[in-house]
Amino acid sequence: MSQPSKHIIFTGRVQGVGFRFTAQRIAQRYDLVGYVKNIPNSSVEMLIQGRPKDIQACLNDIAETFAGHIRQTNIEDITPTTAYTAFNITF
Repeated sequence: MSQPSKHIIFTGRVQGVGFRFTAQRIAQRYDLVGYVKNIPNSSVEMLIQGRPKDIQACLNDIAETFAGHIRQTNIEDITPTTAYTAFNITF
């Protein structure tokens, strides 16, 4: 059985503040897989896959850590994939 997968876009002041590196550390703490990357419109994109409770805990930690920076978080359920075996920063 595949685990849930989410596609997330964070907007606000999320580039240039250590967002990707912190998000990676948080996701790895919850044993999630996927990626995080900056996108040209100054937002950050994340694909995250794992147990639902771990995904939610990760997103809660990110929201708390960057409370003064995140203006909006858009979360979309997507089809799970086996393409990811770790959580990485991509460029």
